[in-house]
Amino acid sequence: MSAVKAKNNYTGQSGCSRMNCAQAVLSAFKEDFDIDESMVDTFKGYGGGRAPGGLCGAYYAVRYILDEKDPSRLEELEKHFLEHAGALECRNIRGLKKLSCVGCVEKSSEFLEKLG
Repeated sequence: MSAVKAKNNYTGQSGCSRMNCAQAVLSAFKEDFDIDESMVDTFKGYGGGRAPGGLCGAYYAVRYILDEKDPSRLEELEKHFLEHAGALECRNIRGLKKLSCVGCVEKSSEFLEKLG
């Protein structure tokens, strides 16, 4: 259900405030993974290719959560995301046109949802 919430956060649908990709994912899973609201605010600067290393913000948000809660799954996340998006960096994902921004939010969130 949190994957749907992440998508709604990103698109601003179903009464959700519109957020960037990184915030959308982090906010959707904040209760599941005990994430403070201030961290969601911190991720305001990580959308649109501005995450460290130019990474996709949605991917970066999931990586942040896993790094804190279950680092053993980081390699699995990377493989999952590459399979769907074709790259990890926002600019490259957009260039490939394999997955949209909302698709990145969905695929990242689906990975987290499977862990829960």
